[in-house]
Parts: sequence; structure tokens; C-alpha cells
Amino acid sequence: MARYYDVHPDNPQPRILRQVVDLVRNGGLIAYPTDSCFAFGCRLGNRDGLDRIREIRRLDERHHFTLVCRDFAQLGQFVHVSNTVFRLVKASTPGSYTFILPATREVPRRMLHPRKRTVGVRVPAHTATQALLAELGEPLVSSTLVLPGEDEPLTQGWEIKERLDHLLDAVVDAGDCGKEPTTVVDLSQDEPEILRRGAGDTSRFE
Repeated sequence: MARYYDVHPDNPQPRILRQVVDLVRNGGLIAYPTDSCFAFGCRLGNRDGLDRIREIRRLDERHHFTLVCRDFAQLGQFVHVSNTVFRLVKASTPGSYTFILPATREVPRRMLHPRKRTVGVRVPAHTATQALLAELGEPLVSSTLVLPGEDEPLTQGWEIKERLDHLLDAVVDAGDCGKEPTTVVDLSQDEPEILRRGAGDTSRFE
């Protein structure tokens, strides 16, 4: 059964965050809120966690996982940000954007696009998520919490607990989330290419 953590959206309780982080560090798979919608999350390098997400969502090996980072500085440890796109990324973080960028050697090979050697990264504008990432001290490997055969992500923590109780280790609930996923922008070739229009405004990339 998944543990259920009720986290205050504006003043996350440090004791609860420490419990969630301990679980993640020990190989746990969690559902947690972001500024766009709920997401699956596990520790970087957690092969079993990635396989569990793939199994739950019925994803193939080509699926692009996202590194959810605390801030721009942490993001820069895992992707190469050229001078050309630096200002675009900096101005859009934190926010509801996922950027596809060339990965550094810090990113495990199995997380990369097989040909382009890229990875998705984002910095969410969500108080509880920011606090969780600060306590963890490293990114969460994430994927949108949308189930096979469904068009929209689950929006309520209690429903996630009810439907995925036997598949997750924990649900972090900081209130209802939205249904719209992030806007995905490929910046790997310097020229912005919008791959998915979502919660983030696309005008600055057009």
C-alpha cells in the first residue's frame, strides 16, 4: 500500500518532507504535485523506478523522461545550455515548461534519446515541490501521471491513492492539481521547436 502524505501547499511540513525523501532515497516511487499536474517521481539512477513508471503508463523505451530540478543552477549540472538559449531558459524557469537539451555525463544513458543524446528538464513553480527538491538535494526523474487509455492526468491525491495504491510507494498531496501538462520546447538545436503546447505560454518561443 502507498503511504499518503498530506502536505500544506504554502508551508510544507519539514518532517513530512524528510519522510518522503527517505522513501525516495531508498528506491521508492512516488506521485507528487507540480505547477502543471501530478507526476510520477523517483530518484535519478533508480532503474526499478523507471521500469515501474513504464509499466504503469505502458511506455516504450523511446519515452522521454524529465529531470525535475530545484533551480536553474541544478538544471545546468545535467544539460548543456548554450549561450544562444541561456536567456530563454533562464527567463522561463521556474515555470510550466519542459526543455529538451543536450545531456551531460551526469545523466544515465538509458534516460537519453537514443540518437540525439538529449533529455527533458524543468523547474516547477510549486512551493511544495520546491521544498521537496530542496530536501532531496537532487532532481526527481519524472513523467506525467496520466494512465493508459485516459486523455487527462489525475488531479486529486485521494483518487491517485485509490487507483494506484498497490503500484506506488507514496502519494504526496498538496491539494488538487491541474489537468494541463507542461509546454515542451526542444532547444537542442538552439532554434526553439515547440513539441507540445501546454500550461506554459509559447509566445516567447515563436
